[in-house]
Amino acid sequence: MGTSVQVTPLCGVYNENPLSYLVSIDGFNFLIDCGWSDHFDLSLLQPIARVASTIDAVLLSHPDTLHLGALPYAVKQFGLSAPVYSTEPVYRLGLLTMYDQYLARKQASEFDLFTLDDIDSAFQNVTRLTYSQNHHLSDKGEGIVISPHVAGHLLGGTVWKITKDGEDVIYAVDFNHRKEKHLNGINQSSFVRPAVLITDAYNALNNQPYRRQKDKEFTDTIKKTLRSDGNVLLPVETAGRVLELLQILESCWAEESLSYPIFFLTYVASSTIDYVKSFLEWMSDSIAKSFEKTRENAFLLKHVTLLVNRSELDNAPDGPKVVLASMASLEAGFAHDIFVEWATDIKNLVIFTERGQFGTLARMLQADPPPKAVKVTMSKRVPLVGEELIAHEEEQNRMRKEEALKASLIKEEETKTTHGADNNMSDPMVIDASSTHPLPDVAGSHGGGYRDILIDGFVPPSTSVAPMFPFYENASEWDDFGEVINPDDYVIKDEDMDQGAMNVGGDLEGKLDENSASLILDTKPSKVVSNELTVLIHGTAEATEHLKQHCLKHVCPHVYAPQIEETIDVTSDLCAYKVQLSEKLMSNVLFKKLGDYEIAWVDSEVGKTENDMLSLQPLSTAPPPAHKSVLVGDLKMANFKQFLADNGVQVEFAGGALRCGEYVTLRKVGDASHKGGGSGTQQIVIEGPLCEDYYKIRDYLLM
Repeated sequence: MGTSVQVTPLCGVYNENPLSYLVSIDGFNFLIDCGWSDHFDLSLLQPIARVASTIDAVLLSHPDTLHLGALPYAVKQFGLSAPVYSTEPVYRLGLLTMYDQYLARKQASEFDLFTLDDIDSAFQNVTRLTYSQNHHLSDKGEGIVISPHVAGHLLGGTVWKITKDGEDVIYAVDFNHRKEKHLNGINQSSFVRPAVLITDAYNALNNQPYRRQKDKEFTDTIKKTLRSDGNVLLPVETAGRVLELLQILESCWAEESLSYPIFFLTYVASSTIDYVKSFLEWMSDSIAKSFEKTRENAFLLKHVTLLVNRSELDNAPDGPKVVLASMASLEAGFAHDIFVEWATDIKNLVIFTERGQFGTLARMLQADPPPKAVKVTMSKRVPLVGEELIAHEEEQNRMRKEEALKASLIKEEETKTTHGADNNMSDPMVIDASSTHPLPDVAGSHGGGYRDILIDGFVPPSTSVAPMFPFYENASEWDDFGEVINPDDYVIKDEDMDQGAMNVGGDLEGKLDENSASLILDTKPSKVVSNELTVLIHGTAEATEHLKQHCLKHVCPHVYAPQIEETIDVTSDLCAYKVQLSEKLMSNVLFKKLGDYEIAWVDSEVGKTENDMLSLQPLSTAPPPAHKSVLVGDLKMANFKQFLADNGVQVEFAGGALRCGEYVTLRKVGDASHKGGGSGTQQIVIEGPLCEDYYKIRDYLLM
């Protein structure tokens, strides 16, 4: 029987809500992603709350709010205590993303869903893995292996492969098949016919333009605005796609010697770039090779100034500038405030490089672009003055008087309860030592003249409380001028404004599109789970249905698109079985050494043991047929040269290539030590005209 696999979407199905999915493999429960939106809507987390106590492990795929934003709240409020796994960049950048979210919210409201300590607590036990590293689970997860693979899109972004008994379950969402300036694309060779493929339909109806084309359109639009004395605002996530945008701008400014200032403004901008500088091995081949040759770090930004507070931007020289600021949704953060300030000037430009979260201001502007009047709610902390300050002080005084009166009543009640029943009694600790009457021997004779002492009135009534000195802390602070007003008290105001700024919807989000979805689906899984969590995770109903029909027609007949909290069992069609190798079979197998391994041909037939287990037995019929030679591992050119020479072909090495005859050349291409998540495989390339020698050499190579 195959491995048991059940999939239950918890959030992000048939819509663009955050991503959270429950995947159970032989009773071991994985929570894959634990996302939240920038609205921090508690209703989205109810499905997670119902299963939090049953989770055995958490896997995080990307370092943004949509994939891990709910982790601090779930750990604090739902008791989620399972171990968490991610890559190092997802851990570091995810931590900074949540810091930035908290600080941005705290500046504008009494945000109390989680604190910085809650964020640290949630991330402190994260186990960090490298790409293609196999991590074997233990205890309840014995036999299960998890490994992260390159996803593209965001630094450290992960396609998770979960393996049990030779069967692979692949979780691939928000991946990118194209190589970018700072990231490699997804490595499809890492996934060979998985048993279950869980993927998304976010961009199933769209196709990305070519990278050079979209980068040029992006920079041309910015330069046009700057040369017209306008400012450019790029709302971005804290540590997500902004890294690619920084590389595009750095490259453009360097090539064209532009002098317009570029600012990267978040509460954690400096920390973000400091960490990114140390993650070169997680980036694209071009960045890694450039560093090896020149020792120059691609993120030693020469044209970008890092800012961590708004005053630094306000103090910058006047003139056209580019500002990349969080948050991308425009729901909070520096981008929200700058947008309100700049949007009234028609010369300024706001560029959205990725689709905004559903229901946010950014998404509203993208769906219905200006020019028009936009109503924006501005929330910020300001000191109270005038009548508001007087009203606040009166309210605080009233509350203090009520607390003091309540404390006085409690103290009086405690005093009455403790001493009321003992007012007519003698002092309970006085002992009449002068009495000449012998004390009654309560416990019997102890010898030596020792006698027990009876202390009258020592035990208080059962209704009393333990005597203590009450302490009431006064939390208010005072100075020479009276009570210190807390600057965190704030007011909310509504502003109507005309947005003259042009709104450009860029296509720089670096996610899968229709083409990349087709590429990964070419792996032809045994089953495709299609829902906002798999073949339709994070996608609209229309996109989900489109991808589902594509899979049914071109990929496999088993495609599922479950609803929220609907559990689907994808076990029945899995085609792997556990079999035993009989001793009789193994005694006749001839192994050959291959590096650290030994391999052998096995000819057998399936039978059953006495315990009704499947077993491989020697063939009961005629002797096994002869086997053709099979090449295992990389071809060594020296060995192939000797083989060709033995078959009458004139061969010699020249310039690192193998010259075969007069016209044909063989050479190896590829890097066996490929970095940044590449495949690392080498290929043999045949060069030469289509002649008799060419086909002869090719046939030898393919034997």
